[in-house]
Amino acid sequence: MLSASYLCSSCVSFFFILLWLLNGCFGGDPYVFYDWTISYVTASPLGDKQQVIGINGQFPGPILNVTTNWNVVVNVKNDLDEPLLLTWNGVQHRKNSWQDGVLGTNCPIPAGWNWTYQFQVKDQIGSFFYFPSLDFQRAAGGYGGIIINNRDVIPLPFAVPDGDITIFISDWYTKSHKKLRKDVENGVDLGVPDGILINGLGPYRYDAAIVPDGIPYQLINVEPGKTYRLRVHNVGISTSLNFRIQNHNLLLVETEGSYTVQQNYTNMDIHVGQSFSFLVTTDQNASSDYYIVASPRFVNSSEWNKVTGVAILHYSNSLGPASGPLPDPPNAYDTYFSMNQARSIRWNVSAGAARPNPQGSFKYGQITVTDVYVILNRPAELIEGKWRTTLNGISYLPPSTPLMLAQQFNIPGAYKLDFPYKLMSRAPKVDTSLINGTYKGFMEIIFQNNDTTVQSYHMDGYAFFVVGMDFGVWTENSRGTYNKWDGVARSTTQVFPGAWTAILVYLDNAGIWNLRAENLDTWYLGQEVYVNVINPEIDKSAPLLPDNAIYCAATSIVGEGQM
Repeated sequence: MLSASYLCSSCVSFFFILLWLLNGCFGGDPYVFYDWTISYVTASPLGDKQQVIGINGQFPGPILNVTTNWNVVVNVKNDLDEPLLLTWNGVQHRKNSWQDGVLGTNCPIPAGWNWTYQFQVKDQIGSFFYFPSLDFQRAAGGYGGIIINNRDVIPLPFAVPDGDITIFISDWYTKSHKKLRKDVENGVDLGVPDGILINGLGPYRYDAAIVPDGIPYQLINVEPGKTYRLRVHNVGISTSLNFRIQNHNLLLVETEGSYTVQQNYTNMDIHVGQSFSFLVTTDQNASSDYYIVASPRFVNSSEWNKVTGVAILHYSNSLGPASGPLPDPPNAYDTYFSMNQARSIRWNVSAGAARPNPQGSFKYGQITVTDVYVILNRPAELIEGKWRTTLNGISYLPPSTPLMLAQQFNIPGAYKLDFPYKLMSRAPKVDTSLINGTYKGFMEIIFQNNDTTVQSYHMDGYAFFVVGMDFGVWTENSRGTYNKWDGVARSTTQVFPGAWTAILVYLDNAGIWNLRAENLDTWYLGQEVYVNVINPEIDKSAPLLPDNAIYCAATSIVGEGQM
């Protein structure tokens, strides 16, 4: 059961006492401390017991609830039986990719070890999530929400909600993440998931012929006549999901750190890795409870019809349980509807966010582009005898020494700065090839999806502007359709099959940043690249190599020298 006050993890009062003490004693931006043990726990999301990844025994994990510019300290104990990294999807880690928690920037936390992340949520607001970034582990859980609140001096562009509710939606398999990744390595399609979860729980029994008895489901308690902020995250493996609430509008107000033009939707397609904030007003007569639904999109097998996530919205004065058919989704195969819906999401240029000045004061449409990359994906194919996926014909190979450490210690041959601007006329290959970004340059990236499914792409360290998308092949004439004024700034965008999406990004955040497919199967097989952004001037405010850095491979001898 989930009430509208579900905001943070247990022991939050302890953390905030520490925060208050530190802030009172030392001044400056506050610190907040979390202590997390990540381990396997037993859960029954679809009725049968299985092993999932929990944090402090919770699945999903605790919510990290902070405010703009706070300093976050998370001590992680890895009680899994394999290495671990946590990444903070959408948190920009200004000048500090050491804390990004992906294999290009950090040596993994070995099983049985502790490691402490420390980062500042500098100049950010909004709704994000964290998850384990290695070896398909997100398919077993380990994820949780991140809320970055406005500072008191900057008002919300809407009335303060009566409650704040986080909702995770995801496809789910009863196979372990280890078996799933082995299937992907062997070229076996993931197939139809066993279910769709809402906050780690299976579907309400809306149809006795489809949903077995005894499956625990999510119940969200609300009061009539109130307005709640729902932060909805697709934390799944590879399935785009349509989110809707029976008889209720979804007023979109924010996505991944940007306030949006406020528009009502009856449903919203949320693709893998994406996060949205909606205001939902409990203005119905409560003659019964109401369905909350997350259903798969763009699928053509009758087996998928049995895979729908259903939770319950329960008014305190409800007269009975939800019953009858679920609210209708959009046409299952209508990618045009979904693309037009995505195009309708606009940046609120007049709203303040992390800073008092309006979001639209950054006039991205007037900046000259310095570099253009047309990045084309391809479905999995055999390269050197192994199943791999590629971007511009290159399947990324993680070096044994993470990129940041290799750069710090001038280790030769760890990577190359030669990622191609477009697909080259050559055989696909496996390589450690990086994009050589220009510090404070303005980069245009066009994602061209030659796969048969929707792909999501995410960029760490930045919010980029989604300026265009369309079906067909991108050409230079496509720029005439770009939104140069209020394209939304976010960190994850969808690319429809047989279509393209164009983004613009201002490279003002020095570091080495991961650009990846969020769909786990394509990411795991090599659909990622890193963007190297070096400030040519010495920046004394940039964090140095962390004192607690884990050393591995070519830097192991460095670590031994510090012991």
